[in-house]
Amino acid sequence: MSTLALGVRRGLIEQASIMRDGRELSGQLAGLVMFVLLMLWIGDNPAGGGVGMSAFMAVGFMAFTVFSAGTMSLPLLIATDREEGALLRLRALPRGLRVYVTGRAVSLMLHIAGHSAIMLALGAAVGGLGAPAHWPTLLWSLALGTLAVVPLGTAIGAMLPSAKTAAAVIGVPTMLLMICSGVMLPVRMMPEAVQWVAQAFPLYWQGHALRAAFFDSPAGELHGVWQLGTAAIVMGAWALAGMVLAPWLLRRVTRK
Repeated sequence: MSTLALGVRRGLIEQASIMRDGRELSGQLAGLVMFVLLMLWIGDNPAGGGVGMSAFMAVGFMAFTVFSAGTMSLPLLIATDREEGALLRLRALPRGLRVYVTGRAVSLMLHIAGHSAIMLALGAAVGGLGAPAHWPTLLWSLALGTLAVVPLGTAIGAMLPSAKTAAAVIGVPTMLLMICSGVMLPVRMMPEAVQWVAQAFPLYWQGHALRAAFFDSPAGELHGVWQLGTAAIVMGAWALAGMVLAPWLLRRVTRK
């Protein structure tokens, strides 16, 4: 069986195990409840360009689902596996690390696909979010956004000092990026320095591309136009950097 087939099989098994974990499901349900309550609280206040704040937030949280899965959930899992010696054992097996990373990526993509579909449905039911105006843009932005954070998350997981400190080390920066990257509020409401910082990371650009998929007018955007080419370049650059760093870092930590 090929490395890809073994990795896909591992990812499907991992995701099935997660779906049977009551504690994991209750945590995810709590997050979705908070998402609905935020949309109800925000209401239909205008976000700009004829878009209501609740619809704007629904799209923003879809982008954050991708980003947080790659930069919080995945690193924590990898750091835990590293501390338990699983990565060292896998390295001793033929294609072990490649199958492991492929499996983690497949499981993560299934998680992202499921949560994106749920948020799309909740956004339509509660936030007044319409169907995507441009389905191809929705699909490539979700795919490229995932590709940007999976290698990045693998690299972060390899560098974390320990699984116990992982939540504190990566949680605070991720939450700060959520605030300044246009997930809950338009970036144009932020100070100029914060706007520049946000544009350096894939979260802002994936949110921008997703808004282009759902909304017709870019009037509420930071520069007043859709910048899909720039979005693809930034997310692609992060994906490439992660693909270069992640294998090297994984090999390095499994030598110890």
